[in-house]
Amino acid sequence: MNISFSPLGDQAIVIEFGNEINEQTEQQVRKVSALLESRPLEWMIEFIPAFTTVSIFYNPILAPYDLVKTQLAHLLTQLGEVPSVHSRTIEIPVCYGDEFGPDLEFVAQYNQLTPREVIDIHTAGTYSVHMIGFAPGFPFIGGMSEKIAAPRRESPRLRIPERTVGIAGMQTGVYPIETPGGWQLIGRTPLRLFRPENDIPSLLWAGDKVIFREISQQDYHAWEEDPDAENP
Repeated sequence: MNISFSPLGDQAIVIEFGNEINEQTEQQVRKVSALLESRPLEWMIEFIPAFTTVSIFYNPILAPYDLVKTQLAHLLTQLGEVPSVHSRTIEIPVCYGDEFGPDLEFVAQYNQLTPREVIDIHTAGTYSVHMIGFAPGFPFIGGMSEKIAAPRRESPRLRIPERTVGIAGMQTGVYPIETPGGWQLIGRTPLRLFRPENDIPSLLWAGDKVIFREISQQDYHAWEEDPDAENP
């Protein structure tokens, strides 16, 4: 696998593992993240894993770019010592369609399917969280079947309710907070993905696996009334 380094402004560097999104690349990104977590370099401020990259922000007063690049290249020689990183699997309950998923019908028509078939396909997969971004706690989730892929809306909505599940291209995701957005909305989860009051506010992390499970409106409302109860 080809590994390249490039500057990101004057206080960050990007490590890129090619441009293919696959299991091997995902594992490399996770191994580098594990290395940086366990062996932080003195000039490092934070690192951000993404689809095929890890971006490292650093203090340029402590280390210029060339030194940062050299030390990171040396650190990467230790990747072979890092065992495969196992993923957590998070189950997300979803109530599909109706007021929770106003674009479910469009996604079905676009792919010449019924809404029932879209739901069955969406809940059949095991997905990978590639990165957290766009909005606090927003997971970009890959591994979705091309059978239910759909383009973003031409005119984004100004307000999407928190916890709404959407599709854009070959990705699916969940809006953790109320925000504008252009994804096709197919359902909503009663599960809070972002809790700013917690020490770790985001439920999902890059590298997690996700399973979607269909629930009824009755189960959805029961969960909302008692969010600390067991899964519906």
